[in-house]
Amino acid sequence: MKFIQRLKDKYPWFRFVGNRYVLVLAFFAVWMLFLDNYSYLEHRILNKQLDELETNKKYYQEEIKNDCLEIKRLKNLDYIEKYAREKYYMKRDSEDIYIIEFEKNSPNDSKTKNK
Repeated sequence: MKFIQRLKDKYPWFRFVGNRYVLVLAFFAVWMLFLDNYSYLEHRILNKQLDELETNKKYYQEEIKNDCLEIKRLKNLDYIEKYAREKYYMKRDSEDIYIIEFEKNSPNDSKTKNK
């Protein structure tokens, strides 16, 4: 007991830190912040996942809107024909289709042109 009394006399802040209520409060704070199932660190991870899921939700809702608009357009016969010609290269019996592909400029192309 004398050792603890000497510490309290020498360091006045030890009286405050050595209080049993402060010790219990500190233990509780450490437990809740780091060790519990609902800890602060766990909440940070869950919040990041929630933000990611919300952005995915917004993306898919926009895609659903675009698909609904495309479905409405596909009810028109003229648009169906245009869509089939553009996407699937379909043609009428009396037509010929020529597909022209443009080469993209790459760094290797510019080197050969300069030589």
